[in-house]
Amino acid sequence: MTRVRERTGRGDAVGRTAPVTRVRDALRWDARSVGRAARAAWRGPGRERDLLVQSLKAAAAALLAWLLARVWLDDPMALMAPWVALVLVQATVYSSLMQAARQFTAICVGALVASGAQAVTGDTTGALALSVPVLVLLSNWPRFGDQGIYAATTAVFTIATGTVSAVAVGHRLGQAALGAVIGVAVNALVLPPIHLRDVRENLAALAREAGDVLHAVAGDLRGGEWDAQTAADRLGDAARLQSRLEALRSARGWSKESLRLTSGVLRALYRAPTEALPPEDEDERFSRVTGHLTALARTLAVAADEERTPAAPDAAVLGCYAELLELLGDVCHAEAGRLLGGTRVDTLLDERTEAVMRELHGRLQDGLREQAGQGAARTAVLGTLVLQAENLWADLDSGARSR
Repeated sequence: MTRVRERTGRGDAVGRTAPVTRVRDALRWDARSVGRAARAAWRGPGRERDLLVQSLKAAAAALLAWLLARVWLDDPMALMAPWVALVLVQATVYSSLMQAARQFTAICVGALVASGAQAVTGDTTGALALSVPVLVLLSNWPRFGDQGIYAATTAVFTIATGTVSAVAVGHRLGQAALGAVIGVAVNALVLPPIHLRDVRENLAALAREAGDVLHAVAGDLRGGEWDAQTAADRLGDAARLQSRLEALRSARGWSKESLRLTSGVLRALYRAPTEALPPEDEDERFSRVTGHLTALARTLAVAADEERTPAAPDAAVLGCYAELLELLGDVCHAEAGRLLGGTRVDTLLDERTEAVMRELHGRLQDGLREQAGQGAARTAVLGTLVLQAENLWADLDSGARSR
């Protein structure tokens, strides 16, 4: 019984320390992430430096609005101006203008409804009970976007401070307009945000990570280490490419929006890389590459599952297939370097490499005919693998020949 109690005590101690360990690990991870971001912002242009610049711009806009409203204009309700200016330094000039219009409308509605509720009820609690539920419901109106909640918060602020007269409401709306003008002006005139770098970096990362997955699959096949667990891991790697693809599509949308309203004089304040964006055809091409790679990994995962009918081809054939995947991975890495502006090593159009790839493809076709005599299951798997490799080759080759 003593030993049981001792074991139980140790288990309780471990159970108590586990949450502490998780919290400590999370804090360490966050600290390392902050350190990496700070180093990246210091090293040179990139996402981290863009975030730093936007944060400093928002703080500067709020400080400027406060100085203008409280110090220079001596307005007792100057708080509204820096509040609005702070939140209107958005990711693009266009979004700043749209958010300004929505937020100012929401603030006007909140101030007017709060004043009306106070006039009807004559009581602070009654005015809050009458106005806030209506305004919270109204904040969900799609026309307000994510700015609708400012109608309710403005009403609470207006009623709680007891300043619901026509003069006070006019002051508050004037300060909101002043803050909106300052926020939009700072965002548009001080290093206007133009998101072109994100598209190029995400596209290059997609190409590089696709090459990494191809190399990993090739290494597993060549080393004879392909089993159900390895197949599941590689399928997860291929699935993560979809997240990168979604990030690329999001970056493409941001780049289009950031170029709106930033021509002429504003373009002279351009702070993004000056090279042109990769064409949208590149997005579609690597979207197809990602799909082919995912299908390839899924086929290998099915072949490694002992409970499924399809069977993996012979080791010799898989070794030849691994060589082909290795070369395709090299092509993806070369594409990543080209997209980042590096020297292009066109491995696909190099005559020697293309000859090797064609030779490997011919050997796989011979292996396909041999597998046909060993049963339909092996033939189906190898045929699908060859088809996906051909699809990868066709998309990568078409991209190289178009340049």
